[in-house]
Amino acid sequence: MANTATIRKARLQIADMDRQYYQSHALTLAQHPSETDDRLAVRLLAFVLNASEDLTFSSDLSSDEFEPEVSERTLTGDITTWIAFGTPDEKWLRKAANRAEKVILYTYGDRSVSVWWKQQENALQRYRNLSVHQLMDEQIAAVAAQVERTMDWQCNISDGELMLTGGEATVTVTPVTLKT
Repeated sequence: MANTATIRKARLQIADMDRQYYQSHALTLAQHPSETDDRLAVRLLAFVLNASEDLTFSSDLSSDEFEPEVSERTLTGDITTWIAFGTPDEKWLRKAANRAEKVILYTYGDRSVSVWWKQQENALQRYRNLSVHQLMDEQIAAVAAQVERTMDWQCNISDGELMLTGGEATVTVTPVTLKT
């Protein structure tokens, strides 16, 4: 019998002073059996850092179709914001940049990111609608430690720094901008 996804529920109270965005979000996320808590934390962090009324998670993480995991779309289905994760190759990012008004990539894995960035930096400079941010492993692990079946998080963003409070713990996350 195949393993099924774990359903996670997150209530996020977001106060983003940088963008003047103040809103509550109730999310239901499916965590694929192969997805670690760290990877789920990265997806949640990306949502919090880019939250809007129209930002949504895709319905299928393992789809063969070339679709964003997190996106914002117009009423006609055009992609305005495409959020991606990891260290994809330049050809993949080119496709995303051609389909969306804005592409935001969140990299993680401190050692692998530095090698990947040295290889990709020059090629990625041509994409004006691409920004690349690195989430640090230690900070991701601290957020992943807060992942539960039901989460209630207070998320405050100011000067590019996210303070996430869940239960008794407060975690500070400061993404490193590699490309704007």
